[in-house]
Amino acid sequence: MARHFLALWPDAPAAASLERLALEVAQATRGRAVPIGKIHLTLAFLGETSPELTERARGVAAMLHRGSVGITVDRVGSFRNARVAWAGSTMPSEALMALQADLALRLREAGFVLEERAYVPHLTLARRIAKPLPDSAIEPIAWHAQELALVRTDTGTGRYATLGSWPLRDG
Repeated sequence: MARHFLALWPDAPAAASLERLALEVAQATRGRAVPIGKIHLTLAFLGETSPELTERARGVAAMLHRGSVGITVDRVGSFRNARVAWAGSTMPSEALMALQADLALRLREAGFVLEERAYVPHLTLARRIAKPLPDSAIEPIAWHAQELALVRTDTGTGRYATLGSWPLRDG
């Protein structure tokens, strides 16, 4: 089975900083660091989708008109029940929150059923943690996301495949 999500990827300098942070966090939590190529910020988790819904997701992504989005992560913590450690923002940018809200609205209008809980932007840094990570401040890591990606992840293998990407542009 494959699951799909729409996400933003950090640029190369931010990804390198996040990779180092993931290794530190994994060591502190006795977890498994997320590899650099998988560290991303999910905007919408779509779950298992039919080919028709996957095409609808492509259409929604292609229709978004937003400029690049500034992202700064300045804290880490963990979700105990999910056994993951994360990096997040004390104050997520208005542009990021507006992009996510617009995307969620358009996806719902296209027939997707999304989570009802409030969106909390975060990047997973470590999985299968054995020890919780206290919520704490870190040296900020910032970048401007330039494109939105539709990604498939294959259950069981954990492989990611980018099915399409669209520039975040004004207009």
